[in-house]
Amino acid sequence: MTHSFLLQSGKWDLQGRYLQKNQSPLMVQGFMDITWKEDNWFKIVSELLFENQPQTKIISKSRGHLDTEIKSYTYVLQHSLLGNIEGEGWIGSQSIVQYYWIVAGNQHRKGLDTFSRLSEDTYALTSVVLERHNLNSTMEATLKHLI
Repeated sequence: MTHSFLLQSGKWDLQGRYLQKNQSPLMVQGFMDITWKEDNWFKIVSELLFENQPQTKIISKSRGHLDTEIKSYTYVLQHSLLGNIEGEGWIGSQSIVQYYWIVAGNQHRKGLDTFSRLSEDTYALTSVVLERHNLNSTMEATLKHLI
């Protein structure tokens, strides 16, 4: 099975729910824009907006490199709230899983994202951020390819 998310350039609409520790769930919407360059380098720009919180906007910009032989990638990311992030991802037959760690300051946060293929143009995203050994936030969203 070939993935259309991440492995091809394109813009993806994101709709879902975000839950932070000790707070009510929030609706979240946004997009992810993926572009590819020569030599298996990709860039992702994303923007997330939260329901009833127009002042809270999360913008991230990442750059990564795909090793096509072993179906894995590494990336660096600049996140508007978390700062500098480094990570790695694996491309499976049904999903893409990426693990990351925050390198900014003295934060002890890390995260895990799973992009599960539902159809050629639809993915389910489950995202978890951990602070030390505790859950800090989760997000469940649907990504739809914009044509």
